[in-house]
Amino acid sequence: MKLKAHFKTTFIVTALLFTRTFIMGQENTDPVSYVNTLVGTQSKFELSTGNTYPAIALPWGMNFWVPQTGKMGDGWVYTYTADKIKGFKQTHQPSPWMNDYGQFSLMPLTDKPVFDEDERASWFSHKAEIAKPYYYKVYLADHDVVTEITPTERAAMFRFTFPETKNAYVTIDAFDKGSYVKVIPEERKIIGYTTRNSGGVPDNFKNYFVIVFDKDFTYQATVDQKRIQEKPLEVQADHSGAIIGFATAKGEQVHARVASSFISFEQAAINLKELGADNFDQLASRGKEVWNKTLGKIEIADENINNLRTFYSCLYRSVLFPRSFYEINAEGKIVHYSPYNGKVLPGYMFTDTGFWDTFRSLFPFLNLLYPSMNVKMQEGLVNAYKESGFLPEWASPGHRDIMVGNNSASVVADAYIKGLKGYDIETLWEALKHGANNVHPTVSASGRKGYQEYNQYGYIPNDLDINQNVARTLEYAYDDWAIYTLGKKLNKPQKEIAIYAKRAMNYKNVFDIHYKLMRGRKADGSFSGAFKGTDWSRDFTEGNSWHYSWSVFHDPQGLIDLMGGNGAFTKMLDSVFIIPGAEGMKSRSMIHEMREMQVMNMGQYAHGNQPIQHMIYLYNYAAEPWKTQYWAREVMDKLYAAGPDGYCGDEDNGQTSAWYVFSALGFYPVCPGTDQYVIGSPLFKVVKLHLENGKQVTIKAPRNSSDHRYINRVELNGKAYGKNYFLHSDLQGGANIVYQMEKTPNKERGIAPTNAPYSFSKEIEKTLEK
Repeated sequence: MKLKAHFKTTFIVTALLFTRTFIMGQENTDPVSYVNTLVGTQSKFELSTGNTYPAIALPWGMNFWVPQTGKMGDGWVYTYTADKIKGFKQTHQPSPWMNDYGQFSLMPLTDKPVFDEDERASWFSHKAEIAKPYYYKVYLADHDVVTEITPTERAAMFRFTFPETKNAYVTIDAFDKGSYVKVIPEERKIIGYTTRNSGGVPDNFKNYFVIVFDKDFTYQATVDQKRIQEKPLEVQADHSGAIIGFATAKGEQVHARVASSFISFEQAAINLKELGADNFDQLASRGKEVWNKTLGKIEIADENINNLRTFYSCLYRSVLFPRSFYEINAEGKIVHYSPYNGKVLPGYMFTDTGFWDTFRSLFPFLNLLYPSMNVKMQEGLVNAYKESGFLPEWASPGHRDIMVGNNSASVVADAYIKGLKGYDIETLWEALKHGANNVHPTVSASGRKGYQEYNQYGYIPNDLDINQNVARTLEYAYDDWAIYTLGKKLNKPQKEIAIYAKRAMNYKNVFDIHYKLMRGRKADGSFSGAFKGTDWSRDFTEGNSWHYSWSVFHDPQGLIDLMGGNGAFTKMLDSVFIIPGAEGMKSRSMIHEMREMQVMNMGQYAHGNQPIQHMIYLYNYAAEPWKTQYWAREVMDKLYAAGPDGYCGDEDNGQTSAWYVFSALGFYPVCPGTDQYVIGSPLFKVVKLHLENGKQVTIKAPRNSSDHRYINRVELNGKAYGKNYFLHSDLQGGANIVYQMEKTPNKERGIAPTNAPYSFSKEIEKTLEK
């Protein structure tokens, strides 16, 4: 009887918990309310906690807006510890390291006309600041002005609330490096353009802007090299600007409607029509609706509000980049200014993403939740190839010479493998083959630097003046596998794709059995004499051998075999967390990634940088999946938060955010280009994924908590499921996943070789058996 009563009590408590969280889920129709756009803004050159800024934008918008606390030209445009705002800037910056292009700003002020950014700056407080994706508000104390901003994809509306004064002003700063401004008082209008950029643009690059106010000007002036002049009302200079003024009553609101275009003034005027006839509050409501629809693709029921805030803040960052770089002309057609050849051409274009970062989980996330957006992005890649002869590896807005790898192969292959259709995949196939066997003539990051040596030796030797050679070799091998896999899917002849299958195994050529790590190798085949796995850079990219040795996404089984089997492999994985984080600092001068790894106190696990982010999921391949479950929770719990210091390194255009989003769902795409998601440890009790095809994935983990991180049992569609991965097709068909979570690991589940996720070696074995 006591046992029966116990089960009855447990059932009632569980039922009440489910009822409460389900009701919370129903009430949670406003996921954008959980977003904190200030996450990651407490960063600086020496230490990144995200290196983000509070982007006031719509998902994948062409233009973002940001309050500017940094100096003109400083990539750290907004830092949480700053106390003054210099202006409100239209920005296209993907990261402080890449810096900005096409920027200009507005700044309200009172008392007298001021242009100098330091003189016009005003004290502000976060206590008088509201920062949401679709709405920003702040009180500028020195000017007694409240500024509000709400955006559309290519336009925005400002609302300035002034005090009673005859001297209310708005300063427009078109920035230096070549700009133009014209004031048209009779139309309450200012037009202009800025050419300021950080590279990756053709010679004719301009961002044309138009600003229309709803109040007559009582003062107007232009600025030429910081010199304020009431005449002429048109100026073209290295540094141009304008100042317009009003007489205002106490609490009077002045609105500015702003839009821009990379094509022309005329197109900027067309883009301004995005605002329609709506007033400020209606536009903000529209923006909120867009964000709720986008973020609402994932619905969560859970009582842990901190995790909800962190999750939706990460989801917000996951749908900002790559940004739209296309416009809609007067005929309603999609057109774009080409950042590759300077022409205005038909079709989509996207930019501001580095595939070295985002191939890992950001693009797989789009393929799962927002495939229609990635179809447009794939069309944009087709256009980029046609206009430049290469796919970009880091675009901002055109080719940029930074980072390594040829990971456009992964981005293209994963989209098609995941079922995306409706774009010119044959052109992209040709683009991948071309990029694998050529290098861009002026931007060596596009295509493959060292492709000749890689193809000749099967690796890139470290004594032939090609830096980061091991990193390049490992990434090229994975990229070759991606090309091969796409070729198979496209039914390309074996003679055409066999070479890529062969090269996919080149990772073995930089593996040193003595250290069980990847290391640099000379052209004569010998390994370099001195070696420490903790040494940073040299043969690697922003990391060391302990970070990069796991970069065999497509063939973990092959890596396991090289290391000596499951036991030896998991021992090496365990060692990552044991070797002190400070060891590598003895090897070179300090870079911020080294400090960020050290302060996280997880040994050599450098989650703040991308190469190692998949590593904790590799235990699933070696019969110890419970260790993945442990470490997935450790990383989510310790290295992410919803505050200004919420990341453990660079957020990097949605990649580090998408890692969290996937991991919180309980699975992760270790190898983009396969149809598998490797199981981790789900963070929430109930999650619903609303897929574009109308299907729904429900994920339940009713006993989930901070001390119930281990999976005892998994059910898929009502049946026991023993594999360590889910198939994309399972999810796309609609799925019900139930995790039974416990305090202690189940060391019998998922340990059979047949439960391990995909490895290319196993595919080759099956092929040979046939």
